[in-house]
Amino acid sequence: MQSLTLNHRSVEFPSQVLLQVENLRKSFTLHQQGGMQLSVLEGVSLTVNAGECIALSGASGTGKSTFMRCLYANYRVDSGSVWVKHEESWLDLCQLAPHEILAVRQKTMGYVSQFLRVIPRVPALDVAAEPLLELGVNIDIAYNKVKYLFRCLNLAERLWQLSPTTFSGGEKQRVNIARALVVDYPILLLDEPTSALDASNRQVVIELLQERKNQGCSLIGIFHDEEVRSQLCNRELIFNS
Repeated sequence: MQSLTLNHRSVEFPSQVLLQVENLRKSFTLHQQGGMQLSVLEGVSLTVNAGECIALSGASGTGKSTFMRCLYANYRVDSGSVWVKHEESWLDLCQLAPHEILAVRQKTMGYVSQFLRVIPRVPALDVAAEPLLELGVNIDIAYNKVKYLFRCLNLAERLWQLSPTTFSGGEKQRVNIARALVVDYPILLLDEPTSALDASNRQVVIELLQERKNQGCSLIGIFHDEEVRSQLCNRELIFNS
């Protein structure tokens, strides 16, 4: 067991745990409706071990995407904790300053969103290599790793020096996946990672993610594709309205 005292509280989790969510609550204030409070998450808890994949399941509007954004600290929670094992220490993302959250995102927690946001005129190669370059990795090593992933993902070489702003939805999604996989994050958050892909490229992504699982990476994601869930996921966290 590993333990750490933070904010006057002792926490202790088994060695295989990488993420521990405790009693998470999140609501939104609807300012255009008289300040009414809309409760989205009510006491959600989750333990995620190394090398397993958790599917977030439930109907649209039940809080899956909100939960993902809380895990990535895009949303501040009303109460609860998101404990993350970061460089052998346990940190509660809900208590961290913005620069500390960025450090966790750089090294520990990657995110594949449905949409790739990029600066125009920046080549796909640079977009995907950026997370490694920010860690100080040699540019040739970073580019070689991206090129390997692009080949695995069947992204045509003629596109590598072009801006993804010109790409199809499926091509953008493959750049987004390469960008997330280029760093060996212990934890990956996945928001519909195969939604824009054909069956062949979907299977490639499943196999790449399965390889990460086998290496001990924890995956938490929204997967509406039954084939992806059946091949990747070990457990479900079901959200109800």
